[in-house]
Order: sequence, then C-alpha cells, then structure tokens
Amino acid sequence: MTPGNNGASTPEDDDPFGYLYADGQANGAQPPSGGYGYPNSVSRVRAVGERPYGQQAYGQPGVPQQQGAYGRPNASYAAPETFPGSAPTTQQPMPGHASGGGGGRGRGPNTRGLLIGAIAVVAAVVIGISVAMLGGDDDKNAGGDQASPTPSVSQSAESTPSGESSAESEVELPKIDAKALQLGGGATTASDIQGAQADGGVYVTGFNAVGASVTWTVNGIPESGKYTLYVGYGVPGKDANATLTVNGTPSTTGVDLKNWANAPEGDYAKGWTRTYNYIQLNKGTNTIKVSCEQGNQCDANLDQMWLVKGWVKSGG
Repeated sequence: MTPGNNGASTPEDDDPFGYLYADGQANGAQPPSGGYGYPNSVSRVRAVGERPYGQQAYGQPGVPQQQGAYGRPNASYAAPETFPGSAPTTQQPMPGHASGGGGGRGRGPNTRGLLIGAIAVVAAVVIGISVAMLGGDDDKNAGGDQASPTPSVSQSAESTPSGESSAESEVELPKIDAKALQLGGGATTASDIQGAQADGGVYVTGFNAVGASVTWTVNGIPESGKYTLYVGYGVPGKDANATLTVNGTPSTTGVDLKNWANAPEGDYAKGWTRTYNYIQLNKGTNTIKVSCEQGNQCDANLDQMWLVKGWVKSGG
C-alpha cells in the first residue's frame, strides 16, 4: 500500500503520516482534521475531570459522550456516598488543627514548652549527679582510717618539737667562773680590779705571755651539734686576741678580744665586755682551751665562760 492511501480497512493499515510524502500527497493524503494521529479520526481531547463516572471504555460504540461545562462535574457523576446503602461520611479535621470555629486555622503543638520542659529535666539530672558525687567525697573524708592529704594548720604551724626534744632545748647549758678554770703557762687569779662578773669578782690575770692558757672541761652536753662559746674579759683600752682549741683541734678563728667597751687606754676597770665564737661540740664531755700563742696580743683579763645552743649572736 502506498502512503496516503485512504482505502485501508483499519486504522492500523493506514499510514498516518502519508501526507508528509510527495507520493502520499499525489494520492490525496491530507493532514488529520480531527484528533491527533489518523486522518478523520475522532478527537480524544477532553477537559480535565470530564470523564463520565462509570462509563464504558472509551471508543466503545453505542455510548454517547457527555460533556459538561468546564470546571463543573459531569451530570452523570455521583459521589460514592450518594449511592443507596452507602454510609454517610464526615469531614475529618487535619491533625494539629482546630475542628470548629468558622474554618479558622488552629494552633500547632506547643514545641517551645516541650523544649523548656526537656531542658529542666536535664538540669535536674545534672544537679542530682553533682550532689551525689559531692556527698560521696564527704563520706570518704569522714572515714576514720583515711589520712589527710595535706597537714593541718596546727601541724604546719608547730615550730618546736614535742616531748624529749623540747625538754632538751630547755636544758641549761654549763657556765664557769675564772676560779674554776684550769690555768697554765703562768696564768693566775686575782680580784683587785673592779667590775669582774665572776663570783667574788675573781678573774684570770697573767695571761699576757706566750704559753699562758685557761682550759674548761665541759660535762653534760646534751647532743652533738652547733654551740656558741661566750668569753667575758676586760682590756686596758686597747684590742687583744687569743687562740681557741676545741677537743684538741685549733680553731681557724681566734678569740677576738677587742675594746668593745671603748675604755680609755690603761683603764682595765672600764674595759670589761664579752665576745663569742661558733664551735662544734660532741654529746657528753668536751674540752675548750683559750691560750696565748706566738703572734697573739694577749693583754687581757678573763673572768667567765658559758655556752648557748646553736650559732647565735646574743647569749645574755
């Protein structure tokens, strides 16, 4: 069959596009005048919503097409609920919308209130956990068998030891007068110069000669350690010095017998004063010797010797 032949028995045998070809046009093929597709075919274009409800399949013979006005339902359409025996239907409100009041729009769920409630619950849980933890720490600290990690104020402020050590610090250390010293090298005692602090005003004289010495055997030293040796003396308005020996070992520092009283030269009575040396002693018995050795200037009178615990600058 040639394009554009209108003698086809069925639409399938006809060439719908025969009018596009030269031979089809020569055979009288024409563009379609009705619906899209075949020439002279029935228009299938319908307005939206115009299909009859319950109508038979489109194109079946004997069924007339019913068309209503645009935008209106077909007259043959009937809602299902209008059929006999059908249950009436009611319009259900949308979730979250009010069902009454002239079609007005209702309020949604109070999400802000829910959020505030959730935050309050979380805060309460956190506070409860914190209180429980603090309570647990208090229970630990309350335990009688647990030591405190740091000393208390009273412990750290305690400056003196208790018990035996405190008693030892209060022990009075030995003191000796001139008449009880062991004399050597021509040294003697006298009492004619006023101002000596020893018992009876007795002092050691004749010390201004090489080899002269005084020795003190000290008993009852409570413990080994540092002590300060004080020597009472008088000079005639000028400086002097001597050598110190402790437990047989000469000290590198001599006994400084200066005119600290600022007495006029030649006046022994106004030249009484004292000096000190730092020494190390052993617990128990020790020997302390002050002597006039070669190179010393020893023009001085000695009246007392005493000890103070530690290395201090004031010994009474």
